[in-house]
Amino acid sequence: MKSDITTQAMPYERFINSGPGALTDAELLAVILRTGTKDKSAVQLAEDILNSCGLQDNLTVLYQLTLEDLLQIHGIGEVKAVKVLALAELSRRMSQQRIYHEMSFMDSSKVAAYYMEKLRHLKTERVMAVFLDGRGNYLGEETLSSGTVNASLISPREIFIAALKHNACGLILLHNHPSGDPTPSLQDQNITARIVENGNLLNIPLIDHIIIGDHTYTSFRELELT
Repeated sequence: MKSDITTQAMPYERFINSGPGALTDAELLAVILRTGTKDKSAVQLAEDILNSCGLQDNLTVLYQLTLEDLLQIHGIGEVKAVKVLALAELSRRMSQQRIYHEMSFMDSSKVAAYYMEKLRHLKTERVMAVFLDGRGNYLGEETLSSGTVNASLISPREIFIAALKHNACGLILLHNHPSGDPTPSLQDQNITARIVENGNLLNIPLIDHIIIGDHTYTSFRELELT
């Protein structure tokens, strides 16, 4: 629902006088945008952004929009577009860092929660590996592949070259399903079996393979497939 004229007028002043909790999502975004156009207030411009994917007043649209998408919205230039994308990225990183402090890399649900916002919004598949030391502590991570909307292929050789570079004693593989359904495909099962086999030979076991869907995940560890 669009804000009325009174609340559209001065979101910055309302922020100062009443605090951020008193503002709508559009008004908060308007504070970031600062100005509107000669035809629209900053709040109306913010509402256009939030409604741009047909999801009225849905903040998750900020994760989905690209620079090109934003520049298609009348009244949004490069500066405003970059501010919006920076805001979305800060939100994503804050969410990840909050979860990271409670992280146990042996807990599939926590690992999935940590990487959920990074992967679930992507329109193509991305394969990542997280490298662990002998105590299960984080050593680093790498994006190994970004593929088509249907599949992203990665070879065990590439995975273990990266693992050796990090002096890893174990690894977790993650990738997303753009469809939102994390059910493992036959290809997912086959590549996991090959990685398990190679990892055992190199003494760098695959701790888990987690497939990220839309607010859901599948863990091969939880399914006892690793």
